Amino acid sequence: MAAEVVAREERAGGRTFELVLGNLLEEPVDAIVNAANGHLAHGGGVAAAIARAAGPALTEEGDRIVTARGAIPVGEAVVTTAGALPLEGVIHAVGPHQGMGQEEERLEAALRAAFLRADERGWSSVAFPAVSSGIFAVPLEVCSRAYVAAVRGFWADHPTSSVTSLRLCLFPGPLVELVKGTLAG
Repeated sequence: MAAEVVAREERAGGRTFELVLGNLLEEPVDAIVNAANGHLAHGGGVAAAIARAAGPALTEEGDRIVTARGAIPVGEAVVTTAGALPLEGVIHAVGPHQGMGQEEERLEAALRAAFLRADERGWSSVAFPAVSSGIFAVPLEVCSRAYVAAVRGFWADHPTSSVTSLRLCLFPGPLVELVKGTLAG
């Protein structure tokens, strides 16, 4: 079943930001973002769903990255194979936990880093989930502002980016209305 577009913002240069209700694993994009922790351990939520669908290649590559570099810092993003998923890659964005301080800025940085990783590879379309809003417990209002600011800020700083489509893919719930309000505000 195709995702339902519930909000859309058009930006300069033919860029579009869409808020969609759907399944991240079924998004028709070049890459998806994983809501990751610094060790790229995929224990639950969207991370576990992505890891299961991708198969062992994604986890193995993530383990190699962490062994070589150490834990990925909050606010950063790395790319792995998509394994069995029909994508060019999976971008692992490390968002903050509630209580770290500067959660909104760190979350925005993590997503902007993810979009930059896509741009570095020449990808044009990326879908991302609700990073940091689940087990990391960042308040939904903070997440909503950070998601919209990340998209707008990335394109403002990278007006010639290869990334022309960004899709925030959510399940129905209160975050949807908050993001719609943030876009309209």
